[in-house]
Amino acid sequence: MAEKWTQVQGEACAPVVKPVFGYMDLPQQLRKVLLIDDDRGQAKIVDASFAKFVGEKFQLHWAPNFEDGLLALRCEHFTACLLDYQLGPESGLDLLREVKRLEIDTPVVMLTSDSALDVDTKAMNLGALDYLVKQEMTPRGLERSLRYAIKLHATLGELRRMATRDMLTGLFNRREGVRLIEREVERARQTTHALTVLMIDIDNFKGVNDRLGHDAGDRILAAVAKAILGAVREVDMVVRWGGDEFAVWVVDADAVTGRRLGEAIVAAVHPLDCTVSVGMAEWNSARDDAADLLVAADRALYEAKNSGRDRVA
Repeated sequence: MAEKWTQVQGEACAPVVKPVFGYMDLPQQLRKVLLIDDDRGQAKIVDASFAKFVGEKFQLHWAPNFEDGLLALRCEHFTACLLDYQLGPESGLDLLREVKRLEIDTPVVMLTSDSALDVDTKAMNLGALDYLVKQEMTPRGLERSLRYAIKLHATLGELRRMATRDMLTGLFNRREGVRLIEREVERARQTTHALTVLMIDIDNFKGVNDRLGHDAGDRILAAVAKAILGAVREVDMVVRWGGDEFAVWVVDADAVTGRRLGEAIVAAVHPLDCTVSVGMAEWNSARDDAADLLVAADRALYEAKNSGRDRVA
């Protein structure tokens, strides 16, 4: 019988996962789990354990080294990752650091031959959700560990969403927006990547609340948020900055692109029977930090307001 698992080969980003042997006879709707382990024999052991799972079945994919494993995690979606502690010259802890740095959102279970407590602690501190010693691993224990990691990851994700998203609009909240703009400014500082900030304010919004009530005001806020999302690019980050004010972090984009998107936002809001004013500022080396960039965008917003509203300044 052909082995029902695939090997990840790090040749390109699409597709990263390529079949070896005869995995095509597996149901294609199975959720995928990535094993990163430089031991082919261990991959076969894990595959045999997967075949004995009594609950949900998973499709196992195997990456035999650090580079292929990291590439797979960056380019493919996996329900979970089983990560070996020893990966040749690198370690699983090194890969966990990269996963954390790149903000890859895949639950990881660490596998190791070393039962030392410090390995357990280090892996958990770097974001691993569970830890298994290979010599003690059974199909039932592996299934339980995967199920636990997937459930815990979902719970943590929901808590993270609640902590970082605005309840009314679903956009990033101000606290998360500050974290993201500080990250993007640091990235722009260290590279040649451009960065532009848009600050957006709904014109005369207080009058809307006074005339129609706060429920109507909430509906307008949600509709404006949706219009902004539809006007910007998928990579851009949209923030509910507070009250009737929004912000967009326009990544890898100069002022020309920023203005174009700002004008698209102004136009996108018109069908809602309201208008917005937009202030724009571009990052450059003369600015001190993210706060300096935001102050510049705020000044431009006030300029747009004072120039007649419904425009980009």
